[in-house]
Amino acid sequence: MKAFVYKGQLSKGLEDRPKPEVIASTDAIVKITKTTICGTDLHILKGDVPTCKPGRILGHEGVGVVESVGHGVSSFKPGDRVLISCISACGKCDYCRKQMFSHCTSGGWILGNTIDGTQAEFVRVPHADNSLYPIPEGADEEALVMLSDILPTGFECGVLNGKVQPGSSVAIVGAGPIGLATLLTAQFYSPAEIIMIDLDDKRLEVANRFGATSVINSADGNAVEKIMRQTGGRGVDAAIEAVGIPATFALCEQIIAPGGTIANIGVHGVKVDLHLELLWSRNISITTRLVDTSSTPMLLRTVQSRKINAKQLVTHHFKLDQIIEAYETFGQAATTGALKVIIEAG
Repeated sequence: MKAFVYKGQLSKGLEDRPKPEVIASTDAIVKITKTTICGTDLHILKGDVPTCKPGRILGHEGVGVVESVGHGVSSFKPGDRVLISCISACGKCDYCRKQMFSHCTSGGWILGNTIDGTQAEFVRVPHADNSLYPIPEGADEEALVMLSDILPTGFECGVLNGKVQPGSSVAIVGAGPIGLATLLTAQFYSPAEIIMIDLDDKRLEVANRFGATSVINSADGNAVEKIMRQTGGRGVDAAIEAVGIPATFALCEQIIAPGGTIANIGVHGVKVDLHLELLWSRNISITTRLVDTSSTPMLLRTVQSRKINAKQLVTHHFKLDQIIEAYETFGQAATTGALKVIIEAG
């Protein structure tokens, strides 16, 4: 089968690989129909994720058709159309019992990280009963790909961890795909303000269309002053970091209001300074989280009922044999305007 392989820092390629086989009784083999690229994949290529070793097939998002299952799989059978969760969960360990599926002792974020992932013609999905979701009849598969990772990540790590509430003020730092997914799901809670901050005017225009109450281009270095002026010198109740670099986390530290919450979503590959000299007396909370996908069933119903238009996050389409071009397009979003790219594998 064709598969996209991480070969080491800044090295990648499309290779022929053996088709995966059932190893454990709870495995399913899924024929991928559509997958996508995540910002985390770019972090892997930069060497920011040491758990992902050279030779790994990347990708942790996608939809497909069940090809075969182990004898321990009871909820799925060959021919079923399924959504693949970015998180694999046994459902039995102490962490899973707390719905902390990202810390499952035999799962978690393993696809495209510690085991081969979805940017291929086939993928082996461990713990299939708890890690796949049936695709409803007539559902738009492109929209559902957004439910593998970015919508639950934005909702759980940003909105829920950021304690977004009705009437609150929210700043989302980073208007990339994950920031925009956070923007879409933050509107469930009717905050008074959702301020999007980014360097790219094109992405800020998209944020306006997606429901931001205001946008700020931070390229001039005056974002803090603009936020403070806009909030009457108070700051925001929730500052959500959706980039994963020191400068954006530092910005969140500067704009958070007393009693507020800084919610980190971004994947950080280098150290970030914590300015306790500014924050020690301000009653703030700082949250970190890897998505658990516990919200996926709710989000699936929300997308199906068209309360969220997840498909508007998709900007480009490629075939699997064009995946190098897809990565270049996604990685140069400032010039290409890429948000999420759909890669058709079958």
